[in-house]
Amino acid sequence: MSKTEQETLAARIGHTIARRRAAANLTQEEVAEKLGLGSEAVSRLERGVATLSVVRLFELSELFGCETADLLTEGSVRVDDQARQIQQLLSGLSGDDRELVLQLVKQVSERLAR
Repeated sequence: MSKTEQETLAARIGHTIARRRAAANLTQEEVAEKLGLGSEAVSRLERGVATLSVVRLFELSELFGCETADLLTEGSVRVDDQARQIQQLLSGLSGDDRELVLQLVKQVSERLAR
């Protein structure tokens, strides 16, 4: 993985952390306190300037009430990870709504493929 790809990945994961933190109604300061960090460290993680250790990844997922994999895959550009996200989104919809989303995805995909 190139340095640019690593930086992009860190920024995407950081954005996911920020989004999950906000969804959990926590401030950077609150997350920092719960993890025994300085608030600047949380800011650096969210901006993708610092990378996560595996331990920190597990602590964040527990704090945000999500799966550890979610923090890694939400910002991923891998097709399998994106398909997993779509699956999660679809799982909360009725059959008719899932069909509607599927049709929309097909139309957009066909148009973009041209």
